[in-house]
Amino acid sequence: MKKIIENIQIAIIVLFSIIGFAQDKSSNTVSLDVFYSKIQNEKQPQIIDARGPEEFALNHINGAVNFNLESKDYAQRIAALDKSKPVFIYSIGAGRSVWLANDLLKKGFKEAYSLQGGIANWIGSGKPFYVNSKSKLTLEEYKKVIADNDAVLVDIGSKYCGACKKVKPILETIRTEHGSNLKIVEIDLEENPQVIADLKSIHVFPTLILYQNGKIVFKKEGLNDLKKDVDLALAQK
Repeated sequence: MKKIIENIQIAIIVLFSIIGFAQDKSSNTVSLDVFYSKIQNEKQPQIIDARGPEEFALNHINGAVNFNLESKDYAQRIAALDKSKPVFIYSIGAGRSVWLANDLLKKGFKEAYSLQGGIANWIGSGKPFYVNSKSKLTLEEYKKVIADNDAVLVDIGSKYCGACKKVKPILETIRTEHGSNLKIVEIDLEENPQVIADLKSIHVFPTLILYQNGKIVFKKEGLNDLKKDVDLALAQK
């Protein structure tokens, strides 16, 4: 019984922490332009990648170090930072980075900024980044797929993105119903970062783009009404 009570207490603490982070989100989450500009103004910017080590190893912002609230050496990593200088944090979206930025501010850091849209926004806008492998798809190949098919639905995301995983079953339903009338292309950050960077128009994961006859019919940031919008567009062909 004592153990159960302790677990309940921990759960309550975590819940209120998350609520607190959400309430403070607007105070430290900044646009890509602001984030990038502030980094450029620093001689040795303190950049933190708040994703997991596997994600970081595949790609990250140049000069970033990798840790988050769950890291075993979290306290030591924080102690190594300069509280008097700004800290720039990003994750896959803006979840873990917001939590980390808030924690730094509570610990007395002068400035801590979370990047709106996370790594998707940085790479998807064409900003410089490190990558450990060559993209499987080039921009030229991407354009050829668009040109060679009457209708193409492109799903751009990451296997580490929770919302991106929810798109997959919807895509399967769309694929089953429309068959050869619709080409579906799935582009993930882990295997195709360069084509995402070359598009220079991706600001969040997932992003869904429907092309017809080489032209964009719609571009959705998120999966809301995806199937409905695809069905409607193809019905009007």
